Amino acid sequence: MNNPILRGILAVLAGIFIGGMVNMALIMISSSVIPPPVGANLKTMKGLQAAMHLMEPKHFLMPFLAHALGTLVGAFVAASIVAQSKMRYALGISAWFLMGGIMSVCMLPSPLWFTLVDLIGAYLPFGYVGYLLSSNFIAKEK
Repeated sequence: MNNPILRGILAVLAGIFIGGMVNMALIMISSSVIPPPVGANLKTMKGLQAAMHLMEPKHFLMPFLAHALGTLVGAFVAASIVAQSKMRYALGISAWFLMGGIMSVCMLPSPLWFTLVDLIGAYLPFGYVGYLLSSNFIAKEK
């Protein structure tokens, strides 16, 4: 596809969709990797809110990985599709996921330490890594 506008639209849609799928897949398997606190129902927003005080630091590992790896994959996909402005697209996808993270914090308050680590460490840095991986991947193909 030589049309840069269509490539840009495809890059954004694919980055958001595939990054979101990675995020959701990791969230879905998180309770089988790290069991939730006894008696906690993490299937609903109310149950999650009610169980937040029971959460230990280990329970925040999978959400962080979901946010970071979903952003990384989404940024990588977007930057791999476009021909120019790869960093702009990668960081745009990162900003999209960061907005989702901010909305999540507003809906589901978490400990301050996790909020800071997640919002500062998961989105823009991993989006930049996605850009770097895309640049290195494409450079090796040529």
